Amino acid sequence: MTNSSTSVPAPIGAVERQARVTGLRRGMDAAGVETVLLGSTSSLRYFTGLDWYASERLVGALVHASGGLDYITPQFELEKVEGLISLPGDILTWEEDESPWRLVADRIGPAGRMAVDERMALAMYRSLRAEIDDARLADAAPLIHPLRSRKSPAEIALMSHAKAITIEVHRRAYEQLHAGQRASEVVRFIDDQHRALGGSGNSFCIVSFGEDTSLPHGGEGDRALAAGDVVLIDTGTRIDGYSSDITRTYVFGAASPDVRRVWEAEKRAQAAAFDAARPGVPCEAVDAAARRSLEADGFGPGYSLPGLPHRTGHGIGLDIHEGPYLVKGDATPLATGMCFSNEPMIVVPGRFGVRLEDHFHMTDAGPEWFTRPQHSLDEPFADVPIWPAG
Repeated sequence: MTNSSTSVPAPIGAVERQARVTGLRRGMDAAGVETVLLGSTSSLRYFTGLDWYASERLVGALVHASGGLDYITPQFELEKVEGLISLPGDILTWEEDESPWRLVADRIGPAGRMAVDERMALAMYRSLRAEIDDARLADAAPLIHPLRSRKSPAEIALMSHAKAITIEVHRRAYEQLHAGQRASEVVRFIDDQHRALGGSGNSFCIVSFGEDTSLPHGGEGDRALAAGDVVLIDTGTRIDGYSSDITRTYVFGAASPDVRRVWEAEKRAQAAAFDAARPGVPCEAVDAAARRSLEADGFGPGYSLPGLPHRTGHGIGLDIHEGPYLVKGDATPLATGMCFSNEPMIVVPGRFGVRLEDHFHMTDAGPEWFTRPQHSLDEPFADVPIWPAG
């Protein structure tokens, strides 16, 4: 298991970002791409350190295979952008009555291919196509994903810290539950505790009681907690942009035999997925292992309910959900540095659901947990060290 600490790891620095850009340029050369356009996405932050919200205005960067780096911003945001960039480069500006897409087209010239950040909005891509012929445009995902999917030690340290915070917040949330408490009250408590421990607050938070736990992403109401309810809490925070995402399921009071049977099957499926995650194995094999375990316990098959209605896991990093995925059809070989959720949820429609979600990262020797899987149904946090006071 990753060694976590209450001390905050160093943020990603300019040296590592420059190495990422260098890696991107190597891929561009091999693919015959002269320029990559990054929009206001997590990939912009990944390569340049510029963290900017997505809107209808283009703020982004052009990475040139020849070695140049240009930032693009509205003129009125210039001062702010200048203060946020961590890698040197020219800054190209446009006024409100001008086209940033014409600016991009003029900068790259009439020849050469440009790959486009796949997370940019369709409306922006359509505007770009009005200035640059389709034949010159390519998808940047095959260049970006291989770099982002394999995390560095610095990235793993940041995620380890974020997950250590979240598991402690889970423990605190469990200890303060009381009958009649609304799910929204628990969400606010968790946000406060994430902030108190140095996180960004909740990057998301699902708190479900009773029948609502049978909906993978929770119900739309604000249910009050009652004795005997299954409790499912799925939440995370960010440290330097890097995410945690942990789910715990237990019972407020005494667990019924049915809940206990499903919980134990869920724990076995999570363990089977972890055991299947070996270097070089395709991602889909991990999903298949979890489903075999569930089928042996009488669930499924496939996506049939009662059983697992979604993939076994997702990649995680600057985005809570990012590729590759632990799902049928994803043949990406597992490799050192890849980080995944492991959450083969069991849904019993109309009654309850159980999801145990922890994350692992791949090493040369195999998978390593970021956080210990849930200890037991009755003592969910028995092996979670108490966060040091202060």
